[in-house]
Amino acid sequence: MVSSSTEGGANNMSHQPSSSFSSPDVQDPRRILGQSQMRARQIGVIALCVLLNALDGFDVLAISFASPGIATEWGIDRAALGLVLSMELIGMAVGSIWLGNLADRFGRRPVTLGCLVVMALGMWLATLATSVQSLSAFRLFTGLGIGGMLACTNIIVAEVANDRARSLSVAIMAAGYPVGAIAGGSFASYLLSQGDWRDVFLFGSIMTAICLPLAWFLLPESIGYLMQKRPANLLDRINKALSKLGHDSITAVAETTAEVKKISIGRLFGPDLLRITLLLTAAYFAHIMSFYFILKWIPKIVVDMGYAPSTAGGVLVWANVGSLTGALVLSYLSYRYPIKKLVTGTMVGSTLLIILFGMGQRDLTQLAFAAACAGFFTNAGVVGLYAIIAQSYPTEVRGGGTGFVIGIGRGGAALGPIIAGFLFTAGYGLQGVAIAMSLGSAIAAVALLALRPVKEQQS
Repeated sequence: MVSSSTEGGANNMSHQPSSSFSSPDVQDPRRILGQSQMRARQIGVIALCVLLNALDGFDVLAISFASPGIATEWGIDRAALGLVLSMELIGMAVGSIWLGNLADRFGRRPVTLGCLVVMALGMWLATLATSVQSLSAFRLFTGLGIGGMLACTNIIVAEVANDRARSLSVAIMAAGYPVGAIAGGSFASYLLSQGDWRDVFLFGSIMTAICLPLAWFLLPESIGYLMQKRPANLLDRINKALSKLGHDSITAVAETTAEVKKISIGRLFGPDLLRITLLLTAAYFAHIMSFYFILKWIPKIVVDMGYAPSTAGGVLVWANVGSLTGALVLSYLSYRYPIKKLVTGTMVGSTLLIILFGMGQRDLTQLAFAAACAGFFTNAGVVGLYAIIAQSYPTEVRGGGTGFVIGIGRGGAALGPIIAGFLFTAGYGLQGVAIAMSLGSAIAAVALLALRPVKEQQS
């Protein structure tokens, strides 16, 4: 394959002088992006993806902010609440696989725009819910858009960034998730103190709708996707995308020298990609169970300690402050050290800190601190996995591969709150549940240890 996009990342420090691209002769535009210095407009697209991922962060956690009010209004127990908390996660699993594959077929840009429409509509529909069944259906629908958005933003950033900054850029994009949760949690706490849980979903719907025109005007189609599909107006579309990214136009597009392989899910299980697909899916599935145990159950744990529902949002915000800090620290370190070693160590830390979180805290301040520490390691692990996934698949299956790993992995996200809910209902205390849920991060560490370096997989 001509593109070098899967071989870059934090540790690829070599790049050709910019003068090699000064002549508008026949060129591969993927090399222009991969080996040139980052332009301001490329950074702008990455910033937009950070914002879109922040929407995901708020939309996913909206149900967590609202859960105490829902449980009180409808009188549902922890097991039933665990199912409601997981519905959008099930939708995310389907959306990541289905819409991630569509992004390979029809383009990253149109699928991203469609996901925004689904998210805005689903959040608004949640304000109309009158029962557990209707709310579950609306959250399932919303999850389709969120899952597709996660897959698309991961791909877009990986294909827009240059080789040197790819892992760093993907990690920063993933840091948008806790940013959305922090900002959204602050607003949610205020909304809950002034109104009821439906206001949280209304706020999310409005913010998502506002981002739709921004994405329409600022988001270019992926050059990697265009080079793979090679439409009849390829040169015009390539130059339009290059212009949006701050690069000069070219007069001719290089032909690909490698055979174009058929796009299908089966391609992910070919001899060159089978090992990496299975190990990354296992790692993501297991760790995301641990991650969502922390994020989904904090509000209910706070209320059960005797505090008002409006204070639960504050503890969840601190958990996401830790998440954001972990994402930023890992982003910085990924620019200097091997990403696989960083993420493996992070998974070990995640295991230990989830156990610490479950030891029981005497007051709200101690619980917030423990949640922040757990959030630091759990989200750093998620961010690191996104960076590894982004550089693990060739262009023609990057959407499908990313979508498959995230989508199947989202089964773990859905199972996490459900399993925790049943364990709580069965009489296990917070410590026992935390120990059980921490095992997901430990399994992820083992899977990453078995993962061979990405370059070896694709050489």
